[in-house]
Amino acid sequence: MKQPLHRRQPTQSNPRVQRTRNRVLAVARELLPQVGPAGLTYALLAERSDVTRQTLYRHWPTRAALLFDLVLEGPDLGTYPEPGSDVRAVATAWLKSLRAGVSVPAVRTAALAVTAQADHDPDSARALVRIGEDRHAGFNRLLEPAGVQISEDEFTLLYGPVLARLFLDRGQVTDTFIDAVVTQWLTTLRPADAPQDSPE
Repeated sequence: MKQPLHRRQPTQSNPRVQRTRNRVLAVARELLPQVGPAGLTYALLAERSDVTRQTLYRHWPTRAALLFDLVLEGPDLGTYPEPGSDVRAVATAWLKSLRAGVSVPAVRTAALAVTAQADHDPDSARALVRIGEDRHAGFNRLLEPAGVQISEDEFTLLYGPVLARLFLDRGQVTDTFIDAVVTQWLTTLRPADAPQDSPE
């Protein structure tokens, strides 16, 4: 028996399918800051994207799946760091990339919506876990040339202060703040993971 249409996964290698997906995500990024998560209905998104709701459900069976992609497939800001052997430099560049990413209104709104819904929506809870796992794995790939791999706890200790400053304190994350976070974070790593700076 065939799967229902809303459960079938679209073929990502098909250029036409990818164009549709990219167009819908672009429209969703534009609408989300204007209408909020509750207002970003599939009916509105289908109308503005000139696709059917069935098409949306084929790509994103749940709203959490759509928000997940809005967080992880944000616009290319040209700020994602390159892998490197200097742990401090990689961590600093990564935090600056995080700061740039959450400065995009749609990414910020989507991330906050997934977080807010995670307590009562299993799809959002799973999306939140997947976002964390994806970013942790991505950061460890950046550290491979340094021969360093960090634990989940060590990863949380790196990004936690930045998200707390942005979302709880509602403050600015300056380069000075990022430097202070990275300096403190380096002291928490196991010595084998990140050699401490040598005194000058």
